[in-house]
Amino acid sequence: MLQLLLINKVRVLLGLIFVLLLAMVRAYEDQLFYDPFLNYFKSDFNALPLPTYNTLQLIAGLLFRYGLNTALSLALIYVLFKDIAMIKFATFLYVFFFIILIVAFFAVIYCCGAHNNLMLFYVRRFLIQPIFVILFIPAFYYQKLHK
Repeated sequence: MLQLLLINKVRVLLGLIFVLLLAMVRAYEDQLFYDPFLNYFKSDFNALPLPTYNTLQLIAGLLFRYGLNTALSLALIYVLFKDIAMIKFATFLYVFFFIILIVAFFAVIYCCGAHNNLMLFYVRRFLIQPIFVILFIPAFYYQKLHK
């Protein structure tokens, strides 16, 4: 096992760098992205009304953050598996899920308002956190084992 790590030390180092970059996106989220829901969900949001926001800036901020997380996640998947077909499939899934999630996010805001904060919290969580990479890596590994 140790010999395998030494042979693949560049891949391991690159993988760690991409994980560190994903962590830095989270660490500097306040400075990098427009998201009035950051502070809202850090407080007792069940007792508060929704924050005021600029819709276009919010969409752009969510798109930028999702895109940054997606690019880093795809790079991590590529470093781990070195399979372009897998990257194409993951890219399709990321785009598909973004469309579904952004529509769901604004549907919850406009239809439910402050009455369904927990649903809004979880939909937003999938948009701003690299949760899909946590799901895709084991799935792609399992697929690769059974090929």
